[in-house]
Amino acid sequence: MTSPYQTAYQRSVDDPEGFWAEAAREIDWIKPADKVLDDSAAPFYRWFVGGELNTCHNAVDRHVQNGRAEQPAIIYDSPMTGAKRTITYAELKDQVSRFAGVLKGLGVEKGDRVIVYMPMIPEAPIAMLACARIGAVHSVVFGGFAAQELATRIDDAKPKAVVMASCGLEPGRVVAYKPLADKAIELATHKPEKVVVFQRPEQTGEMTPGRDHDWAEEMASATPADCVPVKATDPLYILYTSGTTGQPKGVVRDNGGHAVALKWTMKAVYNVEPGEVYWAASDVGWVVGHSYIVYAPLLNGNTTVVFEGKPVGTPDAGTFWRVIAEHKVSTLFTAPTAFRAIKREDPDGTFLEKYDLGHFKTLFLAGERSDPDTLKWAEDKLKVPVIDHWWQTETGWAICANPMGLEPMPVKHGSPTVAMPGWNVQVLDENQQPVKAGDIGALVCKLPLPPGTLPTLWNADQRFKDAYLVDYPGYYKTGDAGYIDENGYVYVMTRTDDVINVAGHRLSTGAMEEVLASHPNVAECAVIGVHDDMKGQVPLGFVVLKSGVSRDQGEIVKELVGLIRQEIGPVAAFKQAVVVDRLPKTRSGKILRGTMQKIADNQDYKMPATIDDPGILPEITEALEGIGLASHRTG
Repeated sequence: MTSPYQTAYQRSVDDPEGFWAEAAREIDWIKPADKVLDDSAAPFYRWFVGGELNTCHNAVDRHVQNGRAEQPAIIYDSPMTGAKRTITYAELKDQVSRFAGVLKGLGVEKGDRVIVYMPMIPEAPIAMLACARIGAVHSVVFGGFAAQELATRIDDAKPKAVVMASCGLEPGRVVAYKPLADKAIELATHKPEKVVVFQRPEQTGEMTPGRDHDWAEEMASATPADCVPVKATDPLYILYTSGTTGQPKGVVRDNGGHAVALKWTMKAVYNVEPGEVYWAASDVGWVVGHSYIVYAPLLNGNTTVVFEGKPVGTPDAGTFWRVIAEHKVSTLFTAPTAFRAIKREDPDGTFLEKYDLGHFKTLFLAGERSDPDTLKWAEDKLKVPVIDHWWQTETGWAICANPMGLEPMPVKHGSPTVAMPGWNVQVLDENQQPVKAGDIGALVCKLPLPPGTLPTLWNADQRFKDAYLVDYPGYYKTGDAGYIDENGYVYVMTRTDDVINVAGHRLSTGAMEEVLASHPNVAECAVIGVHDDMKGQVPLGFVVLKSGVSRDQGEIVKELVGLIRQEIGPVAAFKQAVVVDRLPKTRSGKILRGTMQKIADNQDYKMPATIDDPGILPEITEALEGIGLASHRTG
């Protein structure tokens, strides 16, 4: 007898149109699709062609109509300011329709682009939903992004308006957004006609007469706008992801497939019922924020948490537990980096003892590989299932997960479990041939991709093909390397670029990181390949020690070298590791291994636009100089 997961998965592969047509019944359509899957222009596949809907109606209005008017839609919790706010679905509808009216009053129409440049405040999702309401295409740029990076996105998206906050807050400092946005508009060739500024009391921004409009003043006089029908294939948003050329790639998300897929995931993947409190501790500037702070929970009739703070330091390593306890969160989705930070500060989990987590049922991790050590720590301390899952900006939702609503599966540490329905994941070698179970190769997904994934890049169809479809014809190239075991569990070991070649042996840096992370003194680690005249490349480890470890660092490094030799073998040629205070990361928690590699190999590097704290790179350089590497500075 087949299991519920196997039944769903097989149907999604054998009859994708039937499978997703059934899922589409959960969405309100103004006009049903003429064709569920249009493959006439392959490899450009389109879902729900001919269908019409409105994403904002599905996320907000229909819940007001169907009895959820007084249920909280958004809980805002900011340990940065001490502010807390609850917005019901009825209040959200009022604010979104008013702000949609503001945009219309400023000349924004269906199909126009709007850049949203905001921190984690409720006005960010309100602005996004207001765009969706009138059929405008939003492009959220992470608040505080450098002026040059914002200018690049303005020139690519060509927005009619920019919606922004005057500032954002980081522990110990205020980040002034307004001067950054003004500079970006000055640098950009395309000039947005209107800028709407939400003035925060922590720091207001200087207004440019004629162009800039005050959020509060405009809202006070706005005429609320109704939902506008859009085609299922019309773009809902553009989200820029870094490209190898330095020119960011504008990932496009459509309205129809996106609504269907995200609504489906809330039960099938996360096992969340309407009415529950769901918290994605991310930022609206990232794909996780789009999918699981804003759209999926609201499409599902959940209460979503908008949190402005950090896992540690706002004020301590118990912040996450306070939020879960206070707001009765049932499901948390965050990055493994957040949990490594908590584990480093509070290895014994003493902060947990202060809070009642009785409502909490599942922790989901994604964004970086979840190392088994962090997973086991979280399982041990929280006593709930801890689920690693794998997805990308481009995919919009999980490629692989443990489908908690379909059929919870045994957890295998180090694996995001199995391919989700709709995803035909395979492992191919350099000659595009399948490899046997357990062998590492390129992880690819057979076309067509399921609904909710990127149909193309913004105004760049050829670049879309070149970036994702050319290397493995008939497949989407994930850029990740890994293997599938004999039970169908997928293991994502590393980015394809991070498979290092040591004297002809292809080795995964992810596998080495797993071993280093298992050492009792290690809080966090990264492994890169550095140039070696004899072997081509050799691995080099960076380790951050747990809080309070006072042992001799040389001894710890010796033990780490021994561990890799024992677990992976002499073939790894792992002979060096350096102890550092912290690792350089993007604001979404990804470790900047490529930049570290360039520093180690004395290559010029550009300061990554997404870096969270540029001050870490000189520390990395100094540590590398201590072992005879890295003599360059940023180029």
